[in-house]
Amino acid sequence: MKRPANRPPRPSPPRPAPARQAALRQGPGEPAAGRPVLRRTLLFGIPAIVALAAGAGFFFMLRGLRRGTFNPHGVPSPLVGHRIPPFSLPGIDAGGFSSTEIFAAGRPLVINFFASWCIPCREEQPVLMALQAQGIPIWGIAYKDTTPAASAFLHKFGNPYARTASDAPGRASIDWGLTGVPETFIVNNKGVVVWHMAGPLTRRLATEVVEPMMRKLSQ
Repeated sequence: MKRPANRPPRPSPPRPAPARQAALRQGPGEPAAGRPVLRRTLLFGIPAIVALAAGAGFFFMLRGLRRGTFNPHGVPSPLVGHRIPPFSLPGIDAGGFSSTEIFAAGRPLVINFFASWCIPCREEQPVLMALQAQGIPIWGIAYKDTTPAASAFLHKFGNPYARTASDAPGRASIDWGLTGVPETFIVNNKGVVVWHMAGPLTRRLATEVVEPMMRKLSQ
């Protein structure tokens, strides 16, 4: 059927503006400029946050090193501020000791966990020997080690311990919250753990932290 000559042509629908076209392509619920802004925020914001976190971590690490409280394993001991757990262990060459004897000692003690198979323990041994030479009492516990191997270790690298015990099964060490060896605890005259170090003691820690703390606790 032909269109009457006098009917005006039907106007075509208006084309949406470019911004409207972008909004239609993005779909419902998404703002036209939202994605680019979010991408820019993530691109520049996340690295800044990571850098700030790294800087804060480095600051606290340096402060911990100065105070002697930095833990290189990143595992704080739950025993700090609490009395030592009950235990009784046999000796390596003779004797052994228990938590009762630590309480009965009535003085601050350094309790050091070591093992003959532990390479860092060998590096730590001269530091412990130097502490012993300063008159600091150190009691040692061999962790998951055989008695002959622990005895040979002490004869070869020196024995800084006033008392030694063997925790071959490792059960007592679990109660202490041990995460590995070497680890060192300072216990006051009431058997309360006041300081902990996971990892080998260094000469700096020995002179700047362990010796002053033991002198103060002994007053």
